Amino acid sequence: MKVHVALNTPRFDESVRFYRTFLGLEPVKLKPGYAKFDVIEPGLNLTLNASKGIDSPGALNHLGIQVQSTDAVKAAAERLKAEGLATFEEENTDCCYALQDKVWVTDPNGYRWEVFVVKVGDTQSQLTAASPTDACCASTCCHS
Repeated sequence: MKVHVALNTPRFDESVRFYRTFLGLEPVKLKPGYAKFDVIEPGLNLTLNASKGIDSPGALNHLGIQVQSTDAVKAAAERLKAEGLATFEEENTDCCYALQDKVWVTDPNGYRWEVFVVKVGDTQSQLTAASPTDACCASTCCHS
């Protein structure tokens, strides 16, 4: 099984360069206005589609790639920084009721991505009633 994500991009050439760096891969298909990246692990079919503009990000908050280790997060951060991309790193952050290490980067169109590892799957041992403002990711988590 593989997840497919198709992103509209008015900044097509910049986006192709960004995703080459972000994924550490060359596109498997590159045509005028279309690029396809086929990521083996995790299974991802990512396509970029040239568009005149992006009206609104809609319900999309961010995108992410979960990796197996903190070393993999650090390797991604180093690869991104080496190419001059602005990153934001978090270590031992309690996000969405899980302890994580992560690095954030934003593509040329404003799509925010995280590369992350879950170190502790549930940091809240018991369910408690919470207001919507206290909900997962309502404060700073997942909004970097």
